[in-house]
Amino acid sequence: MKYDFNREWLSNKFEEIQRRCLKALQQLDDDQVNWRPDETSLSISTLVRHIDGNIQERIMKGMLHQEVYRNREQELQQAYLKKSELESIIQHRLQWVVDTIKQMTDEELEHKQVIRNKERTNLDMLHQCAAHYSEHMGQIFYIAKQLLKENYKSTSI
Repeated sequence: MKYDFNREWLSNKFEEIQRRCLKALQQLDDDQVNWRPDETSLSISTLVRHIDGNIQERIMKGMLHQEVYRNREQELQQAYLKKSELESIIQHRLQWVVDTIKQMTDEELEHKQVIRNKERTNLDMLHQCAAHYSEHMGQIFYIAKQLLKENYKSTSI
């Protein structure tokens, strides 16, 4: 089977996530990206660290068989990061994902990995990652809107 449409759709989706997250981050300062409404909620910095950890586990380790150690529990703990660090993670890690997708062969997209006791193709996993990161992108927008109120500028324009 040919996966050119999927490769293009996924590349465009991850580029959109990258672009829109960067637009949201640009509107905030260091303290705002680390703000959370209460101790049970996640900050933007935690959400970005979580996306990065997921990329490492699902794509780098699961698809490309690179040696990666992910501590999901630690990445979900509140840690103060500068906005510039988060922008760098979003810029570079998502660009790496886009470049990786563009280089993957149809056969590599059909390879399987086991996630939570279920066998899934790499193509399936990439679509799941796109949905997962889109959900977190929405959380990032919501936090930014809560902080900036009427000064928030839409990232979809």
